[in-house]
Amino acid sequence: MRIRIVGAGAMGRGIAQWAASAGHTVELGDVRAEAVTDAVEFVVSMLDRAVAKGRMSVTDRDSSVARLVPLADPWAAGPDVELVIEAVREDLETKAEVFGKLERALPSSAVFATNTSSLSVTRIAATLQDPSRLAGLHFFNPVPLMRIVEVVPGAATHPEIPAALTELVEGCGHRAVTVADTPGFLVNHAGRGLVTEALALLEESVAGPAEIDRIARDVLGLRMGPFELMDLTGLDVTAAVIDSIWQGFRYEDRLRPSYLTPNRVVAGLHGRKTGQGWYAYGEGAGSPAPEPAVAGMGDRPVFLAASGSAEIASYVEALAGALEAAGVRVERGDGPSAEALVLVPVWGTTVSGAIRAGGLPPERTVGVEVLPAAGRRRVLAVTAATGPAAARDARAVLARAAGDDEPYAVTVVRDTAGSVAQRLLSSIVAVGASIAERLLATPADIDLAVTTGLGYPAGPLAWGERIGAPRLLELQRALHATTGDPRHRPTRWVTERADLGLALTEAGTSVDDCWG
Repeated sequence: MRIRIVGAGAMGRGIAQWAASAGHTVELGDVRAEAVTDAVEFVVSMLDRAVAKGRMSVTDRDSSVARLVPLADPWAAGPDVELVIEAVREDLETKAEVFGKLERALPSSAVFATNTSSLSVTRIAATLQDPSRLAGLHFFNPVPLMRIVEVVPGAATHPEIPAALTELVEGCGHRAVTVADTPGFLVNHAGRGLVTEALALLEESVAGPAEIDRIARDVLGLRMGPFELMDLTGLDVTAAVIDSIWQGFRYEDRLRPSYLTPNRVVAGLHGRKTGQGWYAYGEGAGSPAPEPAVAGMGDRPVFLAASGSAEIASYVEALAGALEAAGVRVERGDGPSAEALVLVPVWGTTVSGAIRAGGLPPERTVGVEVLPAAGRRRVLAVTAATGPAAARDARAVLARAAGDDEPYAVTVVRDTAGSVAQRLLSSIVAVGASIAERLLATPADIDLAVTTGLGYPAGPLAWGERIGAPRLLELQRALHATTGDPRHRPTRWVTERADLGLALTEAGTSVDDCWG
């Protein structure tokens, strides 16, 4: 296939490398001639690096370079061009101008694709004389390494085009997911679950950025915490995406932005690229402040509060066994002794509520996270009534390991419904479920796009299925009831599957299936 790429910036040159390496002839054009020269040099250097690392033969490298065709005029006639991929700046008028010129220069058989990440594909297509020839083809940076592409049909896109683009993408070694033309498409939309909830937790002073990031990594198993991710992406970019998706979905509570971000953006606290974001960067910046040393008495007895949930009861028994194996005296019975620390496992509720309901001593009662940790970290929640010495002692007790000499790291957070990890996970799953219930993408494509595009250990629906729809529904109902915040309301997708005994990853019967 002969492909013309208009826009020789970071995305355009990445797409050019990807397509040329897969055997396609690539015309690369830009309004700035020097940008084309720089892009070709960059692609050649990347191919040379692939040869040096043994990932490409010299013959394949030479063939790929030969398939790169620099264009002096991006609007030149091209009777053999079959596909155009536009990769210019995110501005509707600019993209409309580009496609208008291409529409006059190229045959009507050429398919047009926009690499927009935030604009409506339908609105871009509407500027053409023939809007049916355009679709979205959204790549991620760096294109050769991010092996996922969103295929986005506009409202008028010819029905054969998405299938043809999918075939092209997968023939070049990437995975394609078909996504509805909605704000944020799929990956950017799904990614709002993590960052918006992390910002909400920070707003409420539940924990600081470093503590939330540690929990995200060591309990949920994410490669990067949400604040590290915002610093890497750039808070200016992240805030704009959050706002545009929230506005695009007509101020949906689940996607609500934080009041924390506008002032930080105006102040230039954008992250790595400005040297200061949620963390400091550059020479002399150092790493985030280390966790405080464990200073409490780790030999205090512990009373584990009971729960009616079978899953939490199982967690309590496992924790009791781990503590006893480490030499901690675990009390059993109807209530704690006068010197015992009280550990309360919570699921969507607060420690303070458990203290009231169980008549527990508030000055020595703390909460513990019940989600199984991906690493050696436990999370301790303190209330306004927790005694500082009791909190230090509880941290020392929980730091004790079972069966070896390596202690657990213990993060201390402020009491909140569900604790940090549960709220983050519930939000991730809820946003993914809301995408599924709107039929914006299939469950399989949602999970594929998120694991590939965002690097999560599981897609949101598969992750929720590990918990199970009934238990996840219990969590979301508890969060909603405890906080009164509509951002936590259960999704129809989770509620229905819990009621019917279906997996969260299962699409189920559609109306179209019933027509025979």
